[in-house]
Amino acid sequence: MAGALSALRRLYLSLYNWTVFFGWLQVLYLALKTLNESGHQHVYKAVERPLLLAQSAAVLEILHGLVGLVRSPISATLPQIGSRLYLTWGILWSFPETQSHILVSSLVISWSITEIIRYSFFGMKEALGFAPSWLLWLRYSTFILLYPTGITSEVGLIYIALQYIQKSEKYSIRMPNKWNFSFDYFYAAIIALGIYVPGSPHMYRYMLSQRKKALSKTKVA
Repeated sequence: MAGALSALRRLYLSLYNWTVFFGWLQVLYLALKTLNESGHQHVYKAVERPLLLAQSAAVLEILHGLVGLVRSPISATLPQIGSRLYLTWGILWSFPETQSHILVSSLVISWSITEIIRYSFFGMKEALGFAPSWLLWLRYSTFILLYPTGITSEVGLIYIALQYIQKSEKYSIRMPNKWNFSFDYFYAAIIALGIYVPGSPHMYRYMLSQRKKALSKTKVA
């Protein structure tokens, strides 16, 4: 029984990882193609559908951690996925004025290369029981460049969106209302920007420690 459950787990995680891998591969292909043929102003429209689907699929990773399908700590998974979903839905999708900015291109390319490597790494581990050493190195090394470019793009796009958030008052709740509750999306966005200040260096240091740990194992082996 335990063997059957383990096989089902590996099959499910293999299918999940490779499905999302192909989603991000499509995002990268469309982004580069559009960037070359039409310019950065049109990148978001070209990648919108696969981007929304691929990034939203990451919610399942939180569930995987909660039910014990994977060993990734929720404390590391939740903030990273949460911030990405916020950018994808709460900024880019919600405020079309941001979609033509050049930072969208750097964001999408940074995210997609990172995720193509990550999902193929875990896809191979689940399907074959191992991943080649070169893919392991890419998994734990490319973030050194791609994390800063991704984070800079995220922060920049939130900042750019502030004027449109304030002007539109979208998602804000004003008093009086039957719930006797108010919420200002503009100030929530400022708080989100503030979280990036301590959060980004902390996450970067965490990934560097994970890199050291993962690559030291291959040297010992």
